[in-house]
Amino acid sequence: MLVDGFNRVHNYLRISLTDNCNLRCFYCMPEEDYEFTPHSRLMQPSEIESLAKIFVENGVNKIRLTGGEPLVRKDAADIILRLSKLPVSLTLTTNATRLHDFANVLEEAKIKSLNISLDTLDADKFQIITRRDGFQKVIDNIHLMISKNIHVKVNVVIMKGLNDHEINNFIEWTKDLAVHVRFIEFMPFEGNRWTSNQVFTMDDMLQLIGQKYSPIRLKDDIHDTAKKFAIEGHQGTFAIISTMSEPFCSTCNRMRLTADGKMKNCLFSQKETDLLTALRNGEDVLPLIQESIASKAKELGGQFTKDFEKIQTEDLQNRSMISIGG
Repeated sequence: MLVDGFNRVHNYLRISLTDNCNLRCFYCMPEEDYEFTPHSRLMQPSEIESLAKIFVENGVNKIRLTGGEPLVRKDAADIILRLSKLPVSLTLTTNATRLHDFANVLEEAKIKSLNISLDTLDADKFQIITRRDGFQKVIDNIHLMISKNIHVKVNVVIMKGLNDHEINNFIEWTKDLAVHVRFIEFMPFEGNRWTSNQVFTMDDMLQLIGQKYSPIRLKDDIHDTAKKFAIEGHQGTFAIISTMSEPFCSTCNRMRLTADGKMKNCLFSQKETDLLTALRNGEDVLPLIQESIASKAKELGGQFTKDFEKIQTEDLQNRSMISIGG
């Protein structure tokens, strides 16, 4: 098992397949002329498989594929099918624009759950946020996945003044659709122009929701990042990921591999460990993984605390969200 200095067991690996994306969400990839990582510097399918096997041999039982948009990689299907043969729960996070092309691959890989990023239910606002026109395709593919009995979680990054007024619209959406909506507090990353006054906290959300609904608190699993709720009579549910106002670091079991093969022991860690170069040089990768986990900070990468109003973004050392992997 991979255990850190705070006795947290790490059994969940998130692997970014690419920092490329066919959308341009400003909070994730702020500049239109963003330079994507050259293919030669990305982990190749066999390398992803080899690194994943090392993690699995040391206790990992869940793998999530992320990006960028993982399904824009030409070899995404190959990677998915390779990893589906490992004894893990395999899933992915996607913007859903290409899911219709991968329906058969997901079925073959026996993927039962997907996270889909969608920050608005308004087509015009979708185009403003993503700088692309693809709203209807995303909605259609959400319905397609649900029709195939795949559990769909919709990730909604809430930003004060942009889409906070849509929270109850999303909850209304769950009335007749078996979708699990997850509202996420806006987090700071390189280049996304984060300020604390844009954060709409969990308390803010619950107060707004309470004006129309009476949420029922559901039981969370020990490693859940989201606080789950239900509304009586609704087919779907909702949850809140309170990274900024109420962090959940004490039960963290997550590790990340960037598309260029760097290991991050926390979403906000400033230090990275180069596993890909070591693998390509024929070195033993496991000690590097163990050292990374052993050095994990108690919370939030050791860079800030839950007093997010005091964060000075110019002092943070991290990548942009798209180059980390969601």
